[in-house]
Amino acid sequence: MFIRAYLRASTEEQDAGRARASLEQFATDHNNVIASVYLENSSGASADRPELLRLLKDARKGDVLLVESIDRLSRLPVEDWQKLKAAIDSKGLRIVALDLPTSHQGMQDTKGDEFTGRMLGAINSMLVEMMAAIARKDYEQRRERQAQGIEKAKAAGKYQGRPVDIDLHKRVTELFNAGLGIRAAARHANCSTTTVLRIKSLGEIAKQR
Repeated sequence: MFIRAYLRASTEEQDAGRARASLEQFATDHNNVIASVYLENSSGASADRPELLRLLKDARKGDVLLVESIDRLSRLPVEDWQKLKAAIDSKGLRIVALDLPTSHQGMQDTKGDEFTGRMLGAINSMLVEMMAAIARKDYEQRRERQAQGIEKAKAAGKYQGRPVDIDLHKRVTELFNAGLGIRAAARHANCSTTTVLRIKSLGEIAKQR
């Protein structure tokens, strides 16, 4: 059994690898080991996640997609989630989440009682869909509360916006000037490809002024 672990955090300030030890222990408890790890800092509400896309490209039928929770895999709107779920299903991947006990059967060989296996699979698929919907709802509610907080701070004259990391911008710009691509620049600057793309866009806008 080939287990592919996917770890994600929303921002560079968060540790995307925080749950790695828990995932490794979970695999050990099920007499398995994680064969490949995909780690990135990117919003779960974004469909453009290079490491997740790389996992899907690498995946083979019967592989396990291991995550800490479904919200690490998706906070996507329903249309994007259905596309992602279809891509996962087309690859024959089995989703296993630490916080979803019904999914843990995916760590076992599929041989045996076919009827029971199909019933458990159907129940797990339904629960995965439910968890994905809850994750999206939580994301939307947090965004709404954040927007309300910003509006309140603006009204009080206290909102200053997110501070710009000048050193990081300078480092990424230097890497671009040295001829590195987006992924290489992200790796050397120790940030996400999303951040690199944002800095690149800001640089191009500045040149046009």
